[in-house]
Amino acid sequence: MTVDIQALFRKARIMPVVTIETADQAIPLAHALLEGGLTAIEVTLRTPAGLPGIEAIARHVPQMAVGAGTVLSPGDLHAVAEAGASFALSPGSTPDLLAAAKTSPIPFVPGVATASEVMAVLAAGMTTMKLFPASIVGGVPMLRALAGPLGEAMFCPTGGVSLDNAGAYLAEPNVLCVGGTWIAPLDLIRAGNWREITARAAAAVAAFPG
Repeated sequence: MTVDIQALFRKARIMPVVTIETADQAIPLAHALLEGGLTAIEVTLRTPAGLPGIEAIARHVPQMAVGAGTVLSPGDLHAVAEAGASFALSPGSTPDLLAAAKTSPIPFVPGVATASEVMAVLAAGMTTMKLFPASIVGGVPMLRALAGPLGEAMFCPTGGVSLDNAGAYLAEPNVLCVGGTWIAPLDLIRAGNWREITARAAAAVAAFPG
């Protein structure tokens, strides 16, 4: 069954963007985030542990919607779908990726940074995209500028999003959720400090209730 990506993102609101170094970090990390009240995670493919980590979460923590980040090629998109990811995200988009997304069994969320890129994604038949790097390409003012001429586009801003500014992003009508690294940064994952990650997740849920 195809995932309704906009419904999933609206429910999630806050999506931790995480990089793991070993696959055995994936399951306790997912449980720590769930305990804090978060329901979706983006596991990047920046390390070799990313793909097996996604597979582990999909298999053993089905309550957590696991997305694959840093998907850079059609091959990556195929691999993460095979691993059990519920959705895939990229920092940008290419014609090959947009074409592959049309036959992918999971939703693909391309990254955009300009109005022209938003238009290209819309022309490819997708309305959900990642504004990246959000803080550098204009943040909330950029989202407001895009909303007028490109009102069909809906966003998950990432890049420079934090506990301090997430609320400003989430207040925008064309924002479904935000992604950020502050909830589960690499140093806490490396230390196995699941209690602190749960506390940060709970703080985000409390600050930005649905």
